[in-house]
Amino acid sequence: MNDVVLRSDVVVTPDGVEACDIGIAGGRIAAIAPLGSLSGARVIDMTGRIVMPGGIDPHVHCDWPMPSPEGGVPPMTEPASVVSRAAVHGGTTMMIDFVRCVDGTSVADAIARRDAGWKGACHTDYAFHLMVEGDIAPETLGQVGAAIRGGHPTVKIFTTDITPSRKGRMVDFGDIWEVFQVLAANSGLGVIHAEDNDIVMHMYAKLFRERRTSFVNMAEVHNALSEDLSFRRVIRLAESVKGTALYMLHTSAATGVAAISEARAKGVPIYGESLHQYMLYNSEDYKKPNGQVFHTYPSLKSPLDQAALWGGTLDGAINCIATDELCCTLAQKTRGVRIDDTTGGNAGVEPRVALMYTEMVGRRGYSLRKFVDLVSTNAAKIMGMYPRKGAIAVGADADICVLDPTRRRVITAADLHETDYTPWEGWEAHAWPCLTLLRGKVVMQDGVLTGDLADGAWVARTIDPAIIAAPVAL
Repeated sequence: MNDVVLRSDVVVTPDGVEACDIGIAGGRIAAIAPLGSLSGARVIDMTGRIVMPGGIDPHVHCDWPMPSPEGGVPPMTEPASVVSRAAVHGGTTMMIDFVRCVDGTSVADAIARRDAGWKGACHTDYAFHLMVEGDIAPETLGQVGAAIRGGHPTVKIFTTDITPSRKGRMVDFGDIWEVFQVLAANSGLGVIHAEDNDIVMHMYAKLFRERRTSFVNMAEVHNALSEDLSFRRVIRLAESVKGTALYMLHTSAATGVAAISEARAKGVPIYGESLHQYMLYNSEDYKKPNGQVFHTYPSLKSPLDQAALWGGTLDGAINCIATDELCCTLAQKTRGVRIDDTTGGNAGVEPRVALMYTEMVGRRGYSLRKFVDLVSTNAAKIMGMYPRKGAIAVGADADICVLDPTRRRVITAADLHETDYTPWEGWEAHAWPCLTLLRGKVVMQDGVLTGDLADGAWVARTIDPAIIAAPVAL
């Protein structure tokens, strides 16, 4: 007996778009059958609405330390309880955050501390990337290997300190080489923030000498050359360690897209992520009032870079659209005004799915299947959750977003559920989520939160060997 039957004539499945009934039992999809053929304890008729897998945001930062101009203990961004509430309102059912491996006596301790802030305090399912920083002790490498085998198979690495005040974030290339060997030996995936630190720090010094310190000059510091040099150096290092696979975080420039494309053509298992702010804003937007709200690291780039990112979504270089979510107030986001103190990240997890539907399907003519791949399915495949997540298929978790294309709306911060500003103020969305299910439970319906903080659960992940062996066409 089905607990729930969800019925629609527009259901996005791995095979395409179908008219069908989805039978849900025990939190999973138990059956997919012709429209009108299933029965259940509850039947939800969504005819005319778009039924898709729940959104997956593979790049968020909850309860994260922010820059503190006054020094002392840094303020923290909003926790998972707040961000996940916004996520389910926006049709996202799975988020991946980060564990700073320096925040504990061991990697296992750091994971346990991080999980303690999420367990029983999240509306969505969740997972963590490991994040190694600075000089990596030999014993840490073994602990990272154990954590990969224990269900945390993705490891974030910085090739830059990002700003002069964040010394210690960057991992040098000798240690990256060592981490890659651990990844290869344990079927892990390198999750890379790649910028050339020499170029970045040179440009900070240059612009300070020239007294051009306003954040509107950010694209000169975190520039396309930096992305080019760092992407290619990381890729070359990965090529030297057989079995190393890469996921390039927040690709922002045409140079990054080209580096990924060329590496994939040579058989390197590499995948690209961009962000919705890179796709829809460019460096000219820094000049707008409160232009900091559009910023994350690396910087926004030129319209030509934007065009390359969109091209990458079609030719296989850009596989996922994430947010780099960082939820804080407008006052906190706009406190920094210089190239070296502007806050990165964005409050964007709620409107992401609707915005990308609008731009991809509504304005650019992408198929529903392609749109779903970019906001859900590909992240599940790359990050080791497919087909449990990211698919409307028998046996998958019943994580479902229903988009209503009759609900056009203008986005305003007052209508969202996260903080007091949105970088998407005034944007029109061509559809909006009207129903979100997490493992078969209705957690949001018609704008009303019906789930609770006990709903979310940690998801253990294992990277598919095919993702690591060669660049999979997604």
